Amino acid sequence: MARILIIEKEGATRTALQHLLERDGHGVVHANGLEDACRQKPGEFALVICDVALAGEHAKPVLEASHPAPVILLADPPSLHGAIACLKAGAADYLPRPFDQEAFARSVREALALPRNDDAPSPSSRPSSHSGATGSQVEMIGHCRAMQQVYTRIRKVAPADVTVLVLGESGTGKELVARAIHRQSGRHQAPLICVNCAAIPETLIESELFGHEKGAFTGATNSRTGLIEAADGGTLFLDEIGELPLDAQARLLRVLQEGEIRRVGAIETRHVDVRLIAATHRDLHRLSATGEFRLDLYYRLNVMEIDLPALRERGDDVLELAEHLLKGIARRHAREGMRLSQRARQEIHQYGWPGNVRELENALERGVILADRRIIAPEDLGLRAEHVLRSDTADGRPQEPLAHQPPPVTSAPRPQAEGASPARETAPPRPAPPLANPTPEEEDLSLEDYFQHFVLEHQDHMSETELARRLGISRKNLWERRQRLGIPRKKARRGSATS
Repeated sequence: MARILIIEKEGATRTALQHLLERDGHGVVHANGLEDACRQKPGEFALVICDVALAGEHAKPVLEASHPAPVILLADPPSLHGAIACLKAGAADYLPRPFDQEAFARSVREALALPRNDDAPSPSSRPSSHSGATGSQVEMIGHCRAMQQVYTRIRKVAPADVTVLVLGESGTGKELVARAIHRQSGRHQAPLICVNCAAIPETLIESELFGHEKGAFTGATNSRTGLIEAADGGTLFLDEIGELPLDAQARLLRVLQEGEIRRVGAIETRHVDVRLIAATHRDLHRLSATGEFRLDLYYRLNVMEIDLPALRERGDDVLELAEHLLKGIARRHAREGMRLSQRARQEIHQYGWPGNVRELENALERGVILADRRIIAPEDLGLRAEHVLRSDTADGRPQEPLAHQPPPVTSAPRPQAEGASPARETAPPRPAPPLANPTPEEEDLSLEDYFQHFVLEHQDHMSETELARRLGISRKNLWERRQRLGIPRKKARRGSATS
């Protein structure tokens, strides 16, 4: 069926892989290493299976040598960091060993089904981003399981010229999905037309989508080509399609069924070849039950469905996304080198993000503008306290909002008496992953926040000696920090001094 190259040193492993592949009718060729594989021209094979230890750094050498053949990497022991790096570099799959035979066979089938484009750029030069409306490169960031499923669905759906319905809350990146599908489809050379149905007045939506003839209505002084006709041969992305009026829905249904449009005020119809990608944050099936959305159009749209997860469901992706967005925002405001403090990272990780990625970007831009130093503190982000999340409960119930309060400054805990039962504690907010190597400046910011909070709260009823002792520093150090942070020392009243 297919010629497959196995790059593996261990003879027993090669034999086992060969047996599994030949059982499915594939032809197998062996190579002992990358140099041996290059002599056999791996790009001419239907699939390359390689031990990740022989693949080179992040598998880039074997991916470049094997292009355009897909590559499955086998890892023993597996590494999450290595898997992410290899998949981002362009590997078709990353399988830990020992692997399940059924999972291996499924991975081989999916890799062989991938579209093969000999003229496409190699993985090392292939952009991992998708151009935005302005031509800038906008990446899809995230490695959680839900986003991996989205990437897989995009990869499978893009070559199939079918209608796609993208679902997700506002701000989750539905337009990025549409752009990714268009770029990976056979229509990538043709235009991608993006339309926000909610942004066009109801009286003009049909004219904007389908065009109009001169004199069709008051003010129509010239004929105009509609956006659907402008997307002929390419892709039309209709965002917020749930806001489309019923009359326009009926006309759109005609486009999907017959591939025909009729301009407003025209008699003749025109044939168009357009791939439609629609997106909404609303439940179209429920809207169709109430008559607000045509049921027949809903079934026409929902050929393939991609469900985008909300940002609060993506775990540590929020921190990776924040770091990526922060670089661009800081560059735009000429404040390169801005970084998030540890407490800011923790608050970002704990926040519910009802506005999703759009809200995250706004918070980071606010932080870049308001921060006095290179480090963005939590108060610079301006997050709303009612949207901070609790950690998941022990019984697996979903997270609940928790009004955020700064941790109280208390004295050291007293030793518990022997035999006494421990006090019951509430579940703390989920901790953000710590920085691998926090810089002294980041650590210093948290200490200064604590120092300032403690001194301002206790200086009215504590002497300088007692403040220094409670903080674990000398009186001189206390004075120096007061000077540096601009915290004036409370002068004792004359009456209390003489008493």
